[in-house]
Parts: sequence; structure tokens; C-alpha cells
Amino acid sequence: MMPRIVYLATADARGHLMRAQLLVHALRTAGAQVDVLTTSDAGQAFLAAFDIDAAVLSRHYAVQFDERQNMLRDATDRNVAHYVFRPTRMLRDIIRLRAIVCDAELVINDSFHPALLFMGAMPGWRRRIVHVYGGSLRRALTANFDARLPRALARAFARIVDWQIDSARCCIEHDFAYDAADDVRRSCVHYRLPTPVPIVAERPVSEPAAAAIYLNPHFRDIALADALSAGMRDAGLATHRVGEGYAGHGGWTGVDADWVTRAAHAPLIVSAPGMAALSIARVYQRPILLVQSDQPEQVSNAARAARLQLVHRVVTWRGDAAAFRRDVGQAAAELMRHPGTQAGTIAGREHARARVDAWASRLLALRPHAKLTDTETRCEAPAPR
Repeated sequence: MMPRIVYLATADARGHLMRAQLLVHALRTAGAQVDVLTTSDAGQAFLAAFDIDAAVLSRHYAVQFDERQNMLRDATDRNVAHYVFRPTRMLRDIIRLRAIVCDAELVINDSFHPALLFMGAMPGWRRRIVHVYGGSLRRALTANFDARLPRALARAFARIVDWQIDSARCCIEHDFAYDAADDVRRSCVHYRLPTPVPIVAERPVSEPAAAAIYLNPHFRDIALADALSAGMRDAGLATHRVGEGYAGHGGWTGVDADWVTRAAHAPLIVSAPGMAALSIARVYQRPILLVQSDQPEQVSNAARAARLQLVHRVVTWRGDAAAFRRDVGQAAAELMRHPGTQAGTIAGREHARARVDAWASRLLALRPHAKLTDTETRCEAPAPR
């Protein structure tokens, strides 16, 4: 019988959606029936570009950002509080989810949707729920109230979130620094896997090599986009620019389903330091220019890229277009001393295939255990911080 899986991908970050479409196609190829949910109309449209039909669960829950992708913590806290405590929001979604997942063997939560965090800690539901998340995102979530609330309250919040996460059937933590060989069982319900990366096609011979730029839709500041484009021109680089927040502006494209293929063949990648972009750079051996903002998990990712000696530079927008243009031009010129090569692309395909295979195998291997009773021995949550 064809196994049924429900995959909920939050639309706050396009990396979640990219991972979802990649894994959904892999799971369907392996014979699973996968139904997809997301959390915004824009996320639904993004998935449609990759031939994934997704239903929108709720439009009320979303992390809040300004037009330069700086996280708005207070606005996010208000949004989440309204979602969790207003009965027409999370409770309504739980009722809807209860019907959707009733005959599913696995329910994947990518990443940390509050309704599935709650359901994953409740008897009867938790044995089927799998939380998928980046390690840096979990650390950022549990530290959300550090230095913002009294220490006792901040620690209580972290313990509750850790308990919710660790009560589920399984947790899969991914990271751009992991390798396929890192598919290890950290505990009875925790696994680590490398962030999955698409297996790219050949670049059309007629298409000239260009730096591949991607900025997620939280980037909407036109001055930033123009300064970035100008800095790349100053470095003598042609560019292929993708960003939903800049669609139709000065040569920018909103969505490009082939962007990863372009990036894997590009001499240089430009993006924010998300797990997906850093994974593409690492797997396909591309230098990467990181556009950093005030987003906790991405700040952590950029710091770890430095420790891993990934070929990269970091630029930060501070409102001065001329300074940002200068920083971009200088950083791009430095990175082009070590441009991506065809050999890196060829080697990267095998690494990408190993990553995708590891994910599909791990998720499908969880299915036979999805019907274990809740009397099964559970792991302890992480020790209090």
C-alpha cells in the first residue's frame, strides 16, 4: 500500500520551501503519496513553480521582517501570541490538521509551526510527527527571549519549546556543514543530516556564465538592490538576479525554478547566509558573498562558515548605498580570485545525490515505527540551560 505523508513547510523562509519541494519529489519517486501544506499564498505560488500543489493551512502565522530582512522580534512575538491564543487561529488549524493527517503515517513539520509543535507533544498525534529544522534555527528559537525577559522566564520558555520538540516521533536536524556520512542517530529520536541540495542539470552552452544572486522576499529595499547590482558591475561581473521582493525591478526576476542550476555553474553566488545557499556553495564548491542582516540563525550560519573556511565574504547593509556598493565590489573582486569551476560542479552532483538519498531513506525508514504506542520509551529533553 502506498504510504501517505503530510509535509507542512512554513513559508517564512524560501529555504523551507526549497527543501520541501526537493524532498517531496524524492519521496514521490520512491512511491510515497505526499500532501503538501504551506502558510501563505506567496509560498503556495513559489511551490507551484516547482510543480508542487500545496494547500494553505493558515495565513495568520508568520515571522515578521522589515524590508532589509532584519527580524522584527516584538512584532513576531505579537503575531505568534495572537496565533496561539486566539481560538479562531491555532485551534482552528489543529482541528483542520486533525482531519488532514488522520490516515497519514508521517507528518513532517518544517520548521517549528506552532500547531504541529503542540500536536507533536500530545498523545495520539506525537507518534507520527517529525520535526525538521536547522540546528541554528532551533538555537535561535529557544534563545528568543534571552536578555529580553527575566532569566527565569526566558529559561522556562526554552524548556517548554525543547520539551515540545523532543516529544515528537522524531527530530531531524540539518546543517550545511554536515556530510551524508553524518546520518547518525544522536539519541532514540534524534538524527542529523546534511541540508539537502538539488542535483543540477548541465548549463546550456549558449548561456553565459554569470554570478547567481538570490535574495528572499523579505528583501524589499530598492536602494539595497541597486547598490548590490552596482557593486557587482564594479567588480566586472554579469549577474542573474532573483528575488520576489524585487520582481520586475531593474533586471530582477521574481522566481526562477532553475536558479540552483545557475548557481552550481556560476563563478560566484550571492545570497543571505541561509542553510540552503550555504549548502549549495559547499556542495558545488562555489565562493559565496553573504548579505547579512539581523536574523539570529543566519548570523550564526555566517560565523560557522568562517570556522569551516568556506570561501566567502560578508557584507552588511547599514543604509549607506555608496559604502555598500563599495563593499560589494571589493568583496566580489576578492572572491573571484577563486571562482567556481566545472570540476566542482561535477563532483557536487554526487554529493547532492547522496544528500537527497539520505533524506528519502531516513524518512521512509521512520514509517514502520509510526504506529508504536505512546508507552514507548522516550528520550529526555535537553538539560535545562
